[in-house]
Amino acid sequence: MDPITIVIATRNKGKTAEIRALLKDYPVEIKDVTDFGPIPEPVEDGATFDENAYKKAHFTARILGLPALADDSGLEVEALGGAPGVHSARYAGPDADDRKNNEKLLREMEGKENRRARFVCVLSLAVPTGPALTYEGYCEGEITTEPRGSQGFGYDPVFYYPPLGKTFAEMNLEEKSSVSHRGKALREFRDEFDKVLVWLRKRLAEEKRLLVGDICQHDHA
Repeated sequence: MDPITIVIATRNKGKTAEIRALLKDYPVEIKDVTDFGPIPEPVEDGATFDENAYKKAHFTARILGLPALADDSGLEVEALGGAPGVHSARYAGPDADDRKNNEKLLREMEGKENRRARFVCVLSLAVPTGPALTYEGYCEGEITTEPRGSQGFGYDPVFYYPPLGKTFAEMNLEEKSSVSHRGKALREFRDEFDKVLVWLRKRLAEEKRLLVGDICQHDHA
């Protein structure tokens, strides 16, 4: 059987390489949006990670006419009512970088005893006509009182994971992948990938049939 092309809805080469390695034993060709020249950016205005992941995946699939995989992830802090949540990347403003986001979070957490937090990741695999599969991963931890470690990105320096006694920024990639929200969602996706392939082949065959039907109808018009 011919391999299926799946587009990762990202320009982050690290993410693409991670997913390519994860699915290396399956008949798929992994590309990302950088392989297709300039394409419009999806609007991420969903109220949940689930909505945003689906919006990105469906938008990319529709534009390119290929199955697309997108993820949306962020940090939810209990004492802040779930903030920064879907606004994690822009928590300190539209031009914020990781350092500013972390500084704002630590300011908001000053004097708070409850420091429980969790990272959330939702993966969405969509086909051009709309249907999608969804996978979720979570990692529970605590917010530190100051940044620790130099690895990773985002909120990693302030997210402490008690079972390993380290922040995400103090872990190597292997340690982080084994416990992280994205690692868990991706492993769930990989563990079900035989079923995913069956689903994809069925959906893509249906799309082809619909397309051929449309063309035939058009010819007879």
